Amino acid sequence: MKIRRRHFRQSSEAQNFWPSFTDMISTIALILFFLMLLAYIQNIITGNNLEYAKQQLMDTEKKLETSNMEIKHAENNLRLLEDRLEDIKAEVKQGEIALQISEQKIEEQKDIIAASNRELGNLRAELRSIAVLRLDVLKKVKESIEDELGKTDDTGKPLVTIGENGNIRLSNSIVFDPDSTTIKTEGKKVLNELAKSFEAVLNDKNVRKYIDAIEIQGHTDKRPYLEPNRKLSTDRATAVVDYLMKSNPTLANRYGEYFAATGYSEYRPVATGNTEEAWAQNRRIEIAVILKDPNIQNLIDNYLKDSLDVFEQ
Repeated sequence: MKIRRRHFRQSSEAQNFWPSFTDMISTIALILFFLMLLAYIQNIITGNNLEYAKQQLMDTEKKLETSNMEIKHAENNLRLLEDRLEDIKAEVKQGEIALQISEQKIEEQKDIIAASNRELGNLRAELRSIAVLRLDVLKKVKESIEDELGKTDDTGKPLVTIGENGNIRLSNSIVFDPDSTTIKTEGKKVLNELAKSFEAVLNDKNVRKYIDAIEIQGHTDKRPYLEPNRKLSTDRATAVVDYLMKSNPTLANRYGEYFAATGYSEYRPVATGNTEEAWAQNRRIEIAVILKDPNIQNLIDNYLKDSLDVFEQ
């Protein structure tokens, strides 16, 4: 009885042991499988991470390379800016020097302008005196005639007037009859005094040096005459010059070269309209003192020359 019980226990234990061992092996195998699976998955994940990391590294290297290039470019730009800054500093320095020179030149120019203004004022005064000289000569001639013959003729008309152009005007009715070139007796008296007055004026060398010519001008009205108006005005002016020279031989011998005759016909009227009064004003003899343009021009040339000499210094 006892032996049977023992044998029975051994069999039961042997049967129980093998399933447990098999389960254990299966469990271990399963664990190993899972471990291998995990390892595999981890390798895959790690591989992917590694590829991603490599890609990231490559991208970072490219960015770094780009950044390095940008840094180099920035450094080049910085060097260019530094060079430009040095150039600007040099230009500013030159500008400061130029400004100082300009300020000095401005002061010099102010002095030059002030001197030029003084010179110009002197020139204007001298030119004004020359222009006034012309009028003074005519006034002296007019006053000399009036002192000898009076201011008006028998009809109350002025013997001599000075026009707006600064010329002496002799009424044609005093000197000539209508459509005639023969000087009237009354006209001869006026011309005799005129010849004496011009001799006295031309005797003054300070006056004479500015006079280029004394022009006797003949003027008619616009009505037709037996003689054409141009010829009539020219012949009358010539008759006056001839009489002045004949009346005063000293004037002819010393200063005959100054006198000229010109006919202007009806083309320079002093009055408009078709009335007897307007025609009478236009029929006239005018005496113009023409100043020497070269003398006046020399004054201007000398002024400009002096001014240019100052600017060239």
